[in-house]
Amino acid sequence: MSGRGGDDDPPPASPWRMLIGLLAFAVAIVLVLLMMRRLQDSARLQDCVAAGRTNCAPIEATGH
Repeated sequence: MSGRGGDDDPPPASPWRMLIGLLAFAVAIVLVLLMMRRLQDSARLQDCVAAGRTNCAPIEATGH
């Protein structure tokens, strides 16, 4: 029993597998941040309406 080459040793981790996992994690973080921003915008609009204001939604002017 030398501790080398045993059948119980796990295979070495693939760098591609780690890179894909890191990329998936980064995409999930970006999606969560985008969702939080949308929820904040929605909450801001609801607060404005609840305060009784009538000019809550931004109006985008089109240039001619």
